[in-house]
Amino acid sequence: MSMTSQADYPSVVDHQFINNQWVPSAGTRQLDVMNPYREERIAQVTAGGAQDVEAAVQAAKQAQPAWQVLGGTARAAYLDGFADALEARRDALMTLSATNNGKPLVEAGIDLDDAIACYRYYAGQAKALDTLQGELVSVAMEGVEARIYHDPVGVVGLITPWNFPLVTSAWKLAPALAAGCTVVLKPSEVTPLPEQVLAEIAIEIGLPAGVLNLLNGDGEGIGAPLTNHPGVDKISFTGSNRIGEAVMQAAAARTARVSLELGGKSPILVMEDADPAQAADWVMAGIYFNAGQICSATSRLLVHESVAEALYAALAERMDALTLGDPLAEGTDLGPLTSAKQRDAVQLYLDIAEQEGLTAVRDGKHRTLPSQGYFLAPILYRDVPVESRLWQEEIFGPVLCARSVTSEEEAIRLANDSIYGLAATVISGDPERARRIGRQLKAGSIWYNSEQLVLPETAWGGFKRSGIGRELGPWGLGAYLEVKHVVGPLDS
Repeated sequence: MSMTSQADYPSVVDHQFINNQWVPSAGTRQLDVMNPYREERIAQVTAGGAQDVEAAVQAAKQAQPAWQVLGGTARAAYLDGFADALEARRDALMTLSATNNGKPLVEAGIDLDDAIACYRYYAGQAKALDTLQGELVSVAMEGVEARIYHDPVGVVGLITPWNFPLVTSAWKLAPALAAGCTVVLKPSEVTPLPEQVLAEIAIEIGLPAGVLNLLNGDGEGIGAPLTNHPGVDKISFTGSNRIGEAVMQAAAARTARVSLELGGKSPILVMEDADPAQAADWVMAGIYFNAGQICSATSRLLVHESVAEALYAALAERMDALTLGDPLAEGTDLGPLTSAKQRDAVQLYLDIAEQEGLTAVRDGKHRTLPSQGYFLAPILYRDVPVESRLWQEEIFGPVLCARSVTSEEEAIRLANDSIYGLAATVISGDPERARRIGRQLKAGSIWYNSEQLVLPETAWGGFKRSGIGRELGPWGLGAYLEVKHVVGPLDS
């Protein structure tokens, strides 16, 4: 099953990748895969079932001991192989991702570069892991030695969302393989096409059979059986809080490990010493990238009253200048939402905004949308009450809610007044002040005077209801490792 270009993706994906072979899916239900710009079906996926999960878990379980003893340096070569193969397919995968997901080509290119960097980073981490095995730990008791080892968790189930194909799978798959785990990967049924290339690459680079298994299907057919399978030692899930809570409950029944990256309602703070024009650029990047379909979207704008009007004017100018259109066309700034379901979900919040009487700086009614595609115009509401559902709840679309503040203390208090704590941005003319404010915010990733730079060396994850655990960096590797101490008498 070749997926080397957008033009040759299969019209029907009715096989599962298990033990390095494409085998017929055990399921029969057909799921439509859509092009969100053209609003047409581009493929069908046969939703797998529990029988597919069982075969994939058994393949992963059988492969895990040999994959572990292979060592980090040898595993690193395969991770570099994934990076090389993605790099060789970069242009084709950009087109495929834009076609299936709806994001502009330039954003799809950023995604590919992110994924490639992630595999290369964890190749380095895998090599470094070898040097840590058996390391002596300093102990106070005389005549005793303690050595530390880092063992893989075992078989892991990886469940990824639809908004960043190839990216979130890299964030999970690369550290899991580096640690010595074997994997059953379930990509989103909404954007499954780009992820199929991972199976193709596994065969191409000679990845041992059973190390990577890829199952196509939805939560009912694949997600639930995978999460509940007694042979799965850990689940890493990125998605909604509702599903994340169900994953956690299922894992708790057998004390399986979990990593959860869930929702967000992240703030962006613009202080009175900020330049409104520069601040507007960073605000735009924080909310309208990927049409706002990003868990870290800084969708709550807290702006000091002294610069609020200037900032709103600068934002309105930039919003009006955004080009909405074909994701494959040069110059497109904002593509459609990824699915009709998501567009309709966001539209419900716009209806609520009307009911609540929110004041719009831009509400989309003033501009004509493309004649096809699941589009919504970029939206900005000002003076939004903190009690509003739009202020409190994750919308996952191109909707920015703003309110002015009178002091730094008020901005920090309102920023932290959320059930979520994934990310935040601080914009100030004084970098030291921005860092100081950032230190007081309850979130896992804080940017200051910057767009959202996500680096493989830094941690990703949230406080409060934004999840459990961290991805990326050495913490991402540690999420797939168990720590073991071997203690005994010191050799004479």
